[in-house]
Amino acid sequence: MMHKCKIGIIGFGTVGKGVFKILNTKKDNHPILKEIEIIKIAVKDINKKRDIQVNKDLLTDDIDSVIKDPRIDVIVEVMGGIDIAKDIIIKSLNAGKSVVTANKAVMARFGYEIYKIAWKNNVYILFEAAVCGGIPVIEPLKKSLKSNQITKMIGIINGTTNFILSKMSSENSSYEGSLQIAQDLGYAESDPSADVEGHDAADKISILTEIAFGGKIKRNEIETEGINFINLKDIDYASKLGFEIKLIALSERINNDSSDSLPLNTWVGPTLIPKGHPLASVEDVNNAILIKGDPLGEIMLYGPGAGSGPTASSVVSDILNLKSISFTNNKKGLSTFDPLLAFDFWRKCHLIESAQIRKKFYFRLICQDTPGVIGKIGHIFGTNSVSIESIVQFDATDNEAEIVVITHEVTKGNIEKSKTELNSLTEVKLIASQLNCI
Repeated sequence: MMHKCKIGIIGFGTVGKGVFKILNTKKDNHPILKEIEIIKIAVKDINKKRDIQVNKDLLTDDIDSVIKDPRIDVIVEVMGGIDIAKDIIIKSLNAGKSVVTANKAVMARFGYEIYKIAWKNNVYILFEAAVCGGIPVIEPLKKSLKSNQITKMIGIINGTTNFILSKMSSENSSYEGSLQIAQDLGYAESDPSADVEGHDAADKISILTEIAFGGKIKRNEIETEGINFINLKDIDYASKLGFEIKLIALSERINNDSSDSLPLNTWVGPTLIPKGHPLASVEDVNNAILIKGDPLGEIMLYGPGAGSGPTASSVVSDILNLKSISFTNNKKGLSTFDPLLAFDFWRKCHLIESAQIRKKFYFRLICQDTPGVIGKIGHIFGTNSVSIESIVQFDATDNEAEIVVITHEVTKGNIEKSKTELNSLTEVKLIASQLNCI
């Protein structure tokens, strides 16, 4: 008889209830799902009215009793937060239980420590649901793509900001109006700062970067910009020039044989994408990520990036991975440990300094509408080794004009020097926007 995988769920919000529903759906499910048994569910209030029918005997408000229960093989942490969730994960691993979590904030900040504890206790920490919701990306990076040298990842990995930008682009809705719609639909929190300021995407690209390139990085060193300053003029001008604006997360290796630590160019920010690019057509709350490897080439993973169903699906897929390992051990009478699924760092990595980051830039300048102003702007960029791809004047009036500049790929340090000189130019009233380009 197959050994059942017995789990304890800590947190019973959107994701926790989604996991419960998957495991209690009887129709047309794979037989192995029947071998996963929920033993306990830790909640804040046992007596709270819920929109899902659950046996009260499963509920407890004592988290430690779940962690210490000798019947439980796997702890599913889906309560959110950082400090308490981190403590729960570590206590569970030290208790000899594998952990499945959807907590990107914890894994982005404390992954190194948590991996070591899992290895020491010969158990697993799995977190597919922490990045891109229902899209399988972490396990492929750990296992399926491991024969490749990953060179670059670029993607839309925050559904809230993608929804807002899609509304602004397709319906000419203001940033504020689009954000309100996202909040009304439950796509954005009442405090949306983690999403709209880019922090959520930075957590996710931090996790993917460490797994893809094999080394610990410092999460707080990721250059992060949000979409909260973008207005409809940027959307309109970008469209006229053949671009869509998306919040992009990018991480790529920089070949440097002279260093014992692999340098990485990693950042998050609003970015102009050519309309023919695969990521430009990703709309609504969907996510997508392009992964480039050698010898594979480039693949794209696309799908729903958030929500109860997609996220819970990834949680259950991690539980199934653990169940499969347990089945293999029992069937063969062996004690096996999958080092790829477990994951640990195997090289040194570091993020390059902000001034060294190379990319293309978009500027929207509000200037006096006087002869020679474009020449002066071009001269400033030129003296700072910034090559211009295009420079276009929009919306000229009697007194001022808006000038849009797109550069070739340059270092951010040279861009910052140029900005200082542009701000001192009497004809330039304001640098209204600065975005990235690919």
